[in-house]
Amino acid sequence: MFLSVFDMFKVGVGPSSSHTMGPMVAAARFLDRLRAAPFHAHGLRASLHGSLAFTGVGHATDRATILGLAGFTPEDYDQDRADAAMAEIAETRRVAPEGLGTLVFDPKTDLRFDYEHALPGHANGMRLMATDRQGDVILSEVYYSVGGGFVLTEAELESGKDTDHGPAVPYPFHNAAQMLEMAQSSGLSIAAMKRRNELARKPVAELDGGLKRIWQVMSDCIDRGLEADGRLPGGLNVPRRARAIHEALLAEQGRNLTAPHVINDWMSTFAMAVNEENAAMGQVVTAPTNGAAGVVPAVIRYWLDFVPGATRTRVPEFLLTAAAIGGLVKYNASISGAEAGCQAEVGSASAMAAAGLCAVMGGSPEQIENAAEIALEHHLGMTCDPVKGLVQVPCIERNGLGAVKAVSAASLALRGDGSHLVPLDACIETMRQTGRDMSEKYKETSLGGLAVNVPNC
Repeated sequence: MFLSVFDMFKVGVGPSSSHTMGPMVAAARFLDRLRAAPFHAHGLRASLHGSLAFTGVGHATDRATILGLAGFTPEDYDQDRADAAMAEIAETRRVAPEGLGTLVFDPKTDLRFDYEHALPGHANGMRLMATDRQGDVILSEVYYSVGGGFVLTEAELESGKDTDHGPAVPYPFHNAAQMLEMAQSSGLSIAAMKRRNELARKPVAELDGGLKRIWQVMSDCIDRGLEADGRLPGGLNVPRRARAIHEALLAEQGRNLTAPHVINDWMSTFAMAVNEENAAMGQVVTAPTNGAAGVVPAVIRYWLDFVPGATRTRVPEFLLTAAAIGGLVKYNASISGAEAGCQAEVGSASAMAAAGLCAVMGGSPEQIENAAEIALEHHLGMTCDPVKGLVQVPCIERNGLGAVKAVSAASLALRGDGSHLVPLDACIETMRQTGRDMSEKYKETSLGGLAVNVPNC
């Protein structure tokens, strides 16, 4: 099993990796199919199903699909250019993706939210279609956005999740038990094994440059969030809070009477800054998803700013360790809120951050595995119930608390010798089972929980 660190950490656009980035990626893949087709299409259509329909407007799924069919991708997304394109498409009822000419597409009639018919493969399903001049469908493909910006066609999903056909990697661990066995037999850290796996697929300069960019985008996102003010879009009228809290924390620095627990406010503020940027459709890094994008960068920033001996040169070690844990969760359970609730998003992110922090603070592979387990265990059962379908309430604060839990989990693990009762593999399997048994109301549909109990929403 191989999931790259750049699969777990993708540069993209808010507010949702599964509901915004995923549909945009699916549209790009469909356009590639059209470019390779022996015929010329006249128009395009799209239908959104399951969670993509129920919370699609709040997650900007409609906008992402339209822009994707116009040729936009998450990696090179530009807000001003996108706004101009949306206005032009609404007026002309046409899209003009590169290499395909001008295609008929009226957002009001050719993009449909299908609340009645869920697609069988995953809660986040969409169907993209190309039509001829008579309006008949000449090409159709079903795509599933399975979390973290990952997209699979219907055939890919049915073929199974272990579809990696790249070069062999030296440490192909499928679960935490194998990971620990390989670490013990090789004498390598989890990050070192992950690095060697990555180098089996890409040159060292590409790996190191990519890791540097991932942290730079994360750090820049924190900084933008700490400087921005105003209210978030979407209709809830939620004010940005990170800047004001950060300014208050800066004013309190150096006071002898500051309570020790205020360090939690720093961690929460870093995380909230990221997720406020995400809610405003800014540039973020999936970690492993957009909805949980604040946890890992907040813990890294906490470590760099407050822990003696921390240095930026070890951030790659943090990211590689975190990616190894995130890959295990994705492979053996899920990182999709629509599939398993928020335990799969913030819970996974907290486990990844706990593992990364434990690693850079000198933890053994056993202690790192323990840290990830503690963090994930104490998110089990967490529902995904965004108010009005927006990635704002409770998502923004939830990232702050996920960061606090990650640091606590790493600290507890470092106080032990790595031996513990509940293995990480058992915790991941429990999360999978819990997600399977969870009511659909609590899995990113906004049909239950806070989404229906907050007044005037």
